[in-house]
Amino acid sequence: MPLIVIGADTGAGEAILETLGQPEREVRVFVTDEASGLEMRNRGFKVATGDVSDESHVESASMHCFSAVLIAEAATDGRQRSFATTPNEVLSGWAKAVANSGVNRVIWVTDLEPPETGIAEVARVDPSDPALAEKVLALDDAHSLG
Repeated sequence: MPLIVIGADTGAGEAILETLGQPEREVRVFVTDEASGLEMRNRGFKVATGDVSDESHVESASMHCFSAVLIAEAATDGRQRSFATTPNEVLSGWAKAVANSGVNRVIWVTDLEPPETGIAEVARVDPSDPALAEKVLALDDAHSLG
């Protein structure tokens, strides 16, 4: 089932893509950096490029995905964010966007308490965990997070 990685153009995102990038798995990525997006497209990922704080763009990119991996680093790093002024606003926008898009499972990559999504299956992985990518893969592959 399709999975989207929001903030795939971060260090954590790249590690996750290395693990998730299997030919039988449909992986979409949402990135800000166009050069990163082109490189990821060349690797076989479906790419959406835009401002990570644009809630409606994140929602559209997430449509028909089963899982969403939301990398909080993309809400706090040096990239431009025109639609939200604080990291919390960006993360809250993502929570609304994935809920509105019909995503069934959310995997937050953050060391903070993420905002409420209203989605039944939610997990959190610490971005400093050495097994981050493997844990995200296992969570995506799990029959249920409950």
